[in-house]
Amino acid sequence: MILHQKISNPELRTKLKNGEICLGGNRKLKIYGTLNCSYGKRLKRENRIFFLSENEALKNGFRPCGHCMKTQYLNWKNGLI
Repeated sequence: MILHQKISNPELRTKLKNGEICLGGNRKLKIYGTLNCSYGKRLKRENRIFFLSENEALKNGFRPCGHCMKTQYLNWKNGLI
């Protein structure tokens, strides 16, 4: 779990390029989603958080985004995750 405000822009670009970051989320609302989600792109920097995997996000108590991860969200909502 990486807080956006704790990482520099060049460091962030390197991690994205190397595939070390694959999901982003809102640390206050505990929601995670894909990096190209229109909702995630509007987040304030201080609320944005990055994850290395979906398992990491779930372990930290985050739920899938209902906009960009519909299938995972419905599974979470129905108690399958």
